[in-house]
Amino acid sequence: MSDSEGLGGAVRKGLVWSSINSLVLRMGSLVVGIVLARILAPEQFGVYALALTVQAILMALADLGLSADLIRSENPKAIAPTVATLGAISGITLSLTMAGTAPFAASMLGSPESAGVISVLSLTLLLAGLGVVPYATLSRRFEQRKLFTISLVDFAISTTITLALIFSGWGVMALAVGRICAQLSTLILQYWFAGERPRFGWDRIQVRPVLAFGLPVAGANLLSWALLNIDNVAVSRMAGPMALGFYVLAFNISSWPMNALGQAIRAVALPAFAQTARAKGGDRSFEHALALTWAVALPAGVLLAVVAGPVVALLYGNRWEPAVPILQALGLFGSFRAAFDLAASFLTARGATRDVFWVQVAWFLVLIPAIVLGIMWFGLPGAGWSHVAVGVLVAAFYSIALRRNGVSLVPLWNVVWPPLLAVIPASAVAWIVASSQGIPVLGVLLSGFAGLAIYGLLMFRWILRRMHLIRQPISENFDESALERVLHDKELGV
Repeated sequence: MSDSEGLGGAVRKGLVWSSINSLVLRMGSLVVGIVLARILAPEQFGVYALALTVQAILMALADLGLSADLIRSENPKAIAPTVATLGAISGITLSLTMAGTAPFAASMLGSPESAGVISVLSLTLLLAGLGVVPYATLSRRFEQRKLFTISLVDFAISTTITLALIFSGWGVMALAVGRICAQLSTLILQYWFAGERPRFGWDRIQVRPVLAFGLPVAGANLLSWALLNIDNVAVSRMAGPMALGFYVLAFNISSWPMNALGQAIRAVALPAFAQTARAKGGDRSFEHALALTWAVALPAGVLLAVVAGPVVALLYGNRWEPAVPILQALGLFGSFRAAFDLAASFLTARGATRDVFWVQVAWFLVLIPAIVLGIMWFGLPGAGWSHVAVGVLVAAFYSIALRRNGVSLVPLWNVVWPPLLAVIPASAVAWIVASSQGIPVLGVLLSGFAGLAIYGLLMFRWILRRMHLIRQPISENFDESALERVLHDKELGV
């Protein structure tokens, strides 16, 4: 077997398992979310969403970009002990900070009752910091089957404990305790499957380059999570926890395409892009990856927006109807997120972490006033449409960053416009079918089938050609020395 076939096989195998991981767990999360939405009141959803907002923003810092540096490093063994120490320091510091400021943060967010949940969730930051090395090790080897097993155990433990505690009267706190127990099991399994044990060390020579690469990644991650959560703060402050419950439900539904597709691709995108970093004769790996990502994410988001009413009524019940107009906007934004995530992975793999950071800064600065004005002028749906409007600008920001790093924009536009044209008649047919059905389940099934059928007929040959071309950047544009390191590590069980 040639070297290129070895790398290509590793990437494709990893993509298959990451796709299975994403689809199975997202379906499971969907079912659990439906159950929780029918048990908990919208206000309780809002309380937990605020606690999760604080945790998610700080969680972006816990990694410090260290896992990405290990994945792309030429000598991961040398820097692993130092990375482990930095991860532990980061996790402890952020965990204590989150727990100590929980009452103040809850009051500032307009929900004092969320302080206890915020304090409990702070432990997840410590566990995340301790898991940097084993997670990066598994990702570097494309060990997506093992990561799938870990995620499955995480999901089972979290769901079982959460539901048991809810039925025992724990309320919102059950969600926080379930998350802690699940993440602890994840940490243990990561070390087990990676064949690692906690090894801490401190090499001053390694610290500076590790932080020089990682801190911009951490900053970009922080801004990314802030971008996806600043609207929660604005909605809570301007409309209260109950309105936030409706908004969070809509945002979670709109994230289905991103979570199912984006996480499957992200799991292999960073190591795969890193392997093609020294391509000769021009690297088209991002172009091909974007083509298939966009071709799937766009119709998923648009059709989800079209059938928002029947979806909410079918899955969550009529009391969640105020979430429908919000979902109609956020469904479109979900498509953008998958493409943005892919661009960030590519730039990170190429070492352009500062470009990612500055894109996130620009995004954040534009989004804050847009959300405030959107809520003031159009209510909760205005917050959703603010994301869509700002997303167009963010696409321009990422285009500039990609161009700066050697990606030609003309081929990118050539893979963007065919799905855009095909989704217009597909969504129109889906809307007509959905509007003619009074039964939610029929509205969802018939309109979804009609829309996907039209889109499939228009895009079938185009997608087949792109799937054939996706092999080209792996087989022709790869870093041979990096490939040899990966295969050598796999043989030694590193």
